[in-house]
Amino acid sequence: MRRQFPRQSLLVSSAISIALSLAGCGSSMNSTPNPTPNPNPTPTPSSVDVVTYHYDNLRTGQNLQETILTPANVNSSKFGKLGELAVDGKVDAQPLYLSNVAIPTVGTKNVLYVVTEHGGVYAFDADNISASASPLWKITTQLSGEIPSDDRGCGQVTPEIGITSTPVIDRGRDAIYVVAVSKDAAGNYFHRIHALDLTTGKELFGGPTTITASFPGTGAGSSNGVLPFDPMEYNERPGLLEINGTIYATWGSHCDAGPYTSWVMSYNADTLKQTSVLNLVPNGFDGGIWMSGTAPAADASGNIYFLIGNGTFDTTLNSSGFPSQGDCGNCFAKISSTAPLKLADYFTPLNTVAESASTFWIAITWENSTPLRTISTSGLPERSLLAVNTPSHPISMEPSITERWATPSKPSPSPTPSWRRRRRRKAPSSFPIPAQRQASPPMEP
Repeated sequence: MRRQFPRQSLLVSSAISIALSLAGCGSSMNSTPNPTPNPNPTPTPSSVDVVTYHYDNLRTGQNLQETILTPANVNSSKFGKLGELAVDGKVDAQPLYLSNVAIPTVGTKNVLYVVTEHGGVYAFDADNISASASPLWKITTQLSGEIPSDDRGCGQVTPEIGITSTPVIDRGRDAIYVVAVSKDAAGNYFHRIHALDLTTGKELFGGPTTITASFPGTGAGSSNGVLPFDPMEYNERPGLLEINGTIYATWGSHCDAGPYTSWVMSYNADTLKQTSVLNLVPNGFDGGIWMSGTAPAADASGNIYFLIGNGTFDTTLNSSGFPSQGDCGNCFAKISSTAPLKLADYFTPLNTVAESASTFWIAITWENSTPLRTISTSGLPERSLLAVNTPSHPISMEPSITERWATPSKPSPSPTPSWRRRRRRKAPSSFPIPAQRQASPPMEP
């Protein structure tokens, strides 16, 4: 069955809108709507950079150095569109920002980095928001003779697929890392990881690297006990993650169609060489990692957290409490960041098999991690919000408390008692929840 998933589109036409929020990143733009742009502005000195999805690897979304935006000026009269910049396709990834970048022959600029579904990567002067402004540089991620991927007859990402996921920037390496999809004249599809020079857009470290992978298993699409990564079946929706010089990428299926499983891969940031591959549904089917375009989170110890959608879950567990065949579909996964990648812990509902079969998935739309808690919205049958504690001890998710807030179509007439239960690996499928803790129904993956 094919499902339509909402996307985090910043762009409907081929122009990206610039709002007052850029002022909080060190921009010299003033806070009045629709100002006349200065064609050659002097960048405001700033130490604020936005190098990854939601500011940091915990995905907090916090700019702790904000000095301009306040509840008083973020309102209908002062907060609004200031301008737009023309690009070559739809924008589904979060733009990133660096302050005080030395651009050859141009000078020092605050730079906005934007990627598109046409496969374009742009570097704009963030202080020049004129619609006619030219980019500081622009490149295409397609090789000679290639075009962006078509939508393969599905409206999930349409009409073309180039770069869906949010890149990651490593300022120490002067590189922005991007995963892009393309197609050649023979109908072959390619996923590649690129490292681009922040100041010129040129390929670095011998890139790009074509993404290929295989994993032992008898799951969907396997042959002779080997599971191959088929680029036609996947889209790299979640944003990239970097930890200690390693880039991590995760994949969901394209449109929930065709044989697919659950892939995580890591690449060396200096060489673009693959360092490890993990499949979390190697002997089953499905298990897409979508997360509505958010990105895997990581804690200070280097543990990586993300959520897997529908898929096979082995109800027979081994002596350590892990799925006996390695299939962890519909799981909140914690994996190691060191090679070889491996599942370190997980959470899944007690009735996970029934939920996957009925398309009620833990296909999480949002993740906000702190040292002790990761909060995620899930697609459980009662459409609920789960809060999963992740305290910092060796098996962090095993003794955690899981809270659940329902989102009924009609509010309960009176509050019911709140229940909290400790769980080992799998939580109760339902228990009473207070009506005052209602939340909006979550987005699908």
